[in-house]
Amino acid sequence: MLSVVTIMKSIRLCRVFLLLLVFCAVANARVETVRFQSKLVNTTLPYNVILPTDYDTSRTTRYPVLYLLHGLTGHYNDWVARTNIADYAADYRIIVVMPEGNDSWYIDSATEKYETYILQELIPNVQQRYRTIEARYGRAIAGLSMGGYGAIKFGLKSPATFVFTGSMSGAFGVTRFTDQDTMKLFGAVGSETRTANDLYEIIRKLTPARIGSLPYFYFDCGTEDSIFFPHNRELAALMFEKKIAHEFRELPGDHSWAYWDQQVHEVLKIAAQKLRLPRTRRTSRA
Repeated sequence: MLSVVTIMKSIRLCRVFLLLLVFCAVANARVETVRFQSKLVNTTLPYNVILPTDYDTSRTTRYPVLYLLHGLTGHYNDWVARTNIADYAADYRIIVVMPEGNDSWYIDSATEKYETYILQELIPNVQQRYRTIEARYGRAIAGLSMGGYGAIKFGLKSPATFVFTGSMSGAFGVTRFTDQDTMKLFGAVGSETRTANDLYEIIRKLTPARIGSLPYFYFDCGTEDSIFFPHNRELAALMFEKKIAHEFRELPGDHSWAYWDQQVHEVLKIAAQKLRLPRTRRTSRA
């Protein structure tokens, strides 16, 4: 027969095991998918949401939001499927929203209104569904490649909406491209749509007062990213010239998911520094 001591040890081990299971469940951020029907784009545009680990237990807490945009030929599920973003986000009390942008470059074209969709449909829907901080200091936006371009553009054109803007391998020179797909979306060279979405032209026309209202810009690019690295350097030089608060990092790497998985961790870290995070509750002492 088993001794009382052996039985008690077994009970303790079971309790420890159960506590570990609970801890693991709490430590993992939860990912949800919302299938949103957009009236502006006239289609279903799903988005993924990563909720903080304490979202369900801190029922009165409101959280800042980081909107994370995907790249060209990508979709809303890329970040969760191809990086460790859910694991990285578990370290922060931030809601991460990853919307569907298709190949829109996040602009308002002649046929589709993705820029307006983000601002007037997506953000209000997120605020309605989740306990978010509904103020500029609780909202940031970032992305990779096409999404990096889109994020910087949102920061420049809608500075009252975001306190922080980030980009990884941003495709900033897209308005200079003349391939068939770009021509279809942005119009001919010199068109109104191209000019309105040209990051360099937008920055050149900024007044000192407007510059003072801008969010903080962070962007990085791999030195082996032969197409977009020069465009990133050019943007950094222009921001320096216009005295726009920013940080640009030149890093080893190319235009790949290995690079973006590495850098999205850094973007989360910087976003957490710029956003107003909810205060951590102090536990009372016995």
